[in-house]
Amino acid sequence: MSGVVPTAPEQPTDEVENQVKSPDPRPDAPPDYNSHLVLGPPGPAIPPSAGHAGSLPMGLYSPPQPHNLPLYQPAGGTHPIQYQPGKYPMPNQPVPVTWMPAPGHMPNCPPGLEYLTQLDIIHVLQHFEPLEMMTSFETNNRYDIKNNLDQMVYVVTEDTDDYTRNAYRTLRPFVLRVTDYMGREIMTMQRPFRCSCCCFCCPSTRQELEVQCPPGVTIGFVAEHWNLCRAVYSIQNEKKENVMRVRGPCSTYGCGSDSVFEVKSLDGTTDTGSIIRKWNGLLSAMSDADHFEIQFPLDLDVKMKAMVFGACFLIDFMYFERSPTRRSSR
Repeated sequence: MSGVVPTAPEQPTDEVENQVKSPDPRPDAPPDYNSHLVLGPPGPAIPPSAGHAGSLPMGLYSPPQPHNLPLYQPAGGTHPIQYQPGKYPMPNQPVPVTWMPAPGHMPNCPPGLEYLTQLDIIHVLQHFEPLEMMTSFETNNRYDIKNNLDQMVYVVTEDTDDYTRNAYRTLRPFVLRVTDYMGREIMTMQRPFRCSCCCFCCPSTRQELEVQCPPGVTIGFVAEHWNLCRAVYSIQNEKKENVMRVRGPCSTYGCGSDSVFEVKSLDGTTDTGSIIRKWNGLLSAMSDADHFEIQFPLDLDVKMKAMVFGACFLIDFMYFERSPTRRSSR
């Protein structure tokens, strides 16, 4: 009994081969990966389902394998949907513009001014032009005209050649074209060139704006009056007869506050409306992208509404249009 040496129990041949593997004698042979099976914790044996081939031994785990079920693909292509329909536009697409519903034809109203008959407040928003700040090159002004619901009413675009804009700057003669939602020009505003080197009390130096609606048919003028302390204008009809007056503040360069231009009757006793240049903080101080709010009575004659609307642009060019600072060549 004492001469018998105990031996370890024999192991199955398969387990011995799995534990000891002779290296491949070929030098360039890839490593021999045993299988895709990953050893996991032992568990109860589950018999394979009927018809399932390649079942695994107990205690072994197989990673999920690709299946043959068809995958869902979008109808419009193979790219997944990244943006759902909503208030935000798709990338690389223009933001949709909401226009004010077009009113019907009205008698004794110039075509295109029907919108003004339904409004008592309009907003004039000038586009910010970064090219002017970076290159000191004066570009044509552009404005969006909106109502209180942020709906677009008109688009105003300056039509002046490059030489005139950059040679005369804020004193340049200009033509402003007002278009509606269909791109039709319904109003034209023109300012002729007036020299400012003479005495301010000389009539030839006073600024003037002509308003035509439809283009080619004059409905009135906005004329500047000389005043030592403040901006004063008269709103005239097509015969150059004074109808209303515009009276500005003593200083239009106030920092941190709105500039209010009051629209009054000829005798100055009745307030007819106002043209307010809104203070937009740093944007107002460093650029000429202005925001004006025009107020007038809802029942005011539509032609006079158009004249107050035109006076806003003459005020903008005279007091709030800043010429880009020209760099010195030194």
